[in-house]
Amino acid sequence: MTILTCISRMTARFGAAAIFACAVFYSGAVSAASVRTQSGLIEGIEESGSVVFKGIPFAAAPVGPRRWRAPEPPAPWSGVKSADRFSPICLQPGAYPENAPPEPMNEDCLYLNIWTPAHASSQAKLPVMVWIYGGGLLNGTGSTPLYAGDALSRRGVIIVTFNYRLGALGFLAHPDLSSESPQKVSGNYGHLDQLAALSWVKENIAAFGGDPENVTVFGQSSGAISISALIASPLAKNLFQRAIGQSGGLFEPLDAAPEFRLAGAEQIGAAFAAKLNAQSIEELRALPASEIVAQRFNPQPTIDGYFLVETPYETFANHRQNDVDVLVGSNEGEGLYFMSGREITAANMADELKRDFPPFIVSLIGPKAALDDKSARAAFIAFESDMRFGWNMWTWGRLSSRTQRGAYFYRFSHVPPGEEGATHGAEMAYVFNHPDLISGDWTEGDIRLSETLASYWTNFAKTGDPNGEELPHWPKFTPSSASTLLIGDEIHAGPLPNAKSLESIDRLYATVRILLKHGYLIAFAAGLMVLVLIWRLLLLFRPRKARRR
Repeated sequence: MTILTCISRMTARFGAAAIFACAVFYSGAVSAASVRTQSGLIEGIEESGSVVFKGIPFAAAPVGPRRWRAPEPPAPWSGVKSADRFSPICLQPGAYPENAPPEPMNEDCLYLNIWTPAHASSQAKLPVMVWIYGGGLLNGTGSTPLYAGDALSRRGVIIVTFNYRLGALGFLAHPDLSSESPQKVSGNYGHLDQLAALSWVKENIAAFGGDPENVTVFGQSSGAISISALIASPLAKNLFQRAIGQSGGLFEPLDAAPEFRLAGAEQIGAAFAAKLNAQSIEELRALPASEIVAQRFNPQPTIDGYFLVETPYETFANHRQNDVDVLVGSNEGEGLYFMSGREITAANMADELKRDFPPFIVSLIGPKAALDDKSARAAFIAFESDMRFGWNMWTWGRLSSRTQRGAYFYRFSHVPPGEEGATHGAEMAYVFNHPDLISGDWTEGDIRLSETLASYWTNFAKTGDPNGEELPHWPKFTPSSASTLLIGDEIHAGPLPNAKSLESIDRLYATVRILLKHGYLIAFAAGLMVLVLIWRLLLLFRPRKARRR
């Protein structure tokens, strides 16, 4: 797609912002030197002050008999493959971010993109940052303009983005799929794609001037959830050395939900196949991919004994996770993302929360009755933020802080221009240093904040320490001290403002884990206590024998 085609297609839907998005990707592009990968030679382009390689296959097309199978290596090619345009994105029902420009979609979508600093030597051994996009494992792409790595690469790092399978095509488990698998598992195909991309980076990135022994994965929302799972997965050992998680983790007591286990996920998959009137896996594979995507499906990681051998909480709590440096955090107003089309009042706040969470949780630890609609709305947003993201990131930081490497923890509260608050994803434009792709006029303060976050993130990728000259000091996280980096209009370390709310959630989840792990003992003890109580009541009310005179 040329720049003119890009503008003509996208302006109708996204207005003037599309012109900026297309310009970032197409202006000033000239051919660059070729690089030899294990599959063949590729030639990138010079663009926006970086050398970019677009649409590099890291796995064979997952189509036909390869649908719902682990990714296979890409076929080698002869000659020089031009890497001057992005591949189609994986099939999805929507978009993430929701204002992302539309891109061509195809089931053949397992490709990656690389941004390197201009004139970087193949011997440079630069730090590598691999971005894993969010979107609920249902939407997302490695080529949306917001994630372009040109600005970060100019700070002396290599940026890699990639696509992974989404929705049912990426996360369907089914008894028959498990039977045909060498490991007797199914689901998690999207996570296996992530592993394949990271393996490709380890095997090939040195040819681009990158250091395969200094790789940082970073991601947001379900991308960060994926990273927490990758750190817990034995299959990801030694594929990366550092991890940045932005607003997403997988630390809830998953054993309380049977669908996170393989058997439960297979039952859901069998019901999904029945809705499509498919009597066998062969019939499912024969269906057009568009029909599969059109059928409602809720993707999730599966504890299958292969990719995940136990819940990530168990892995981290017992220090069995992969040994990596960690930087994690969340945004103050994450809950704003879930306000769309909803009016929260003092009268309906509790009922609205019970639509999103089990009623007993809302009753036990939810916000108390609000005095007015404004305070009800604020309480709703805060509880949604803490339950969905805040507790996960705090727990990830706490568990990682107990390791020898420690962890860095942040809370982002800066309100971007034109926004109501620091909603879900608000930090991404600042991290990628892309003020040109965001609606609203950035102030000098916004630009300084973006420069600061880009420096923190790339410093961490280089050394495992985000600190640097002229940056506010970021201490390592200790839950009991004022060591959270508070990123607002000013940046400083301090105590976590919502700590009490997170502690309430933590006590509830700890109780759930105890009940799940020792339920039979608790039931026995409760039964014994009931018997003792009955015995004491019988003694109390038994007629007394007349005393002998």
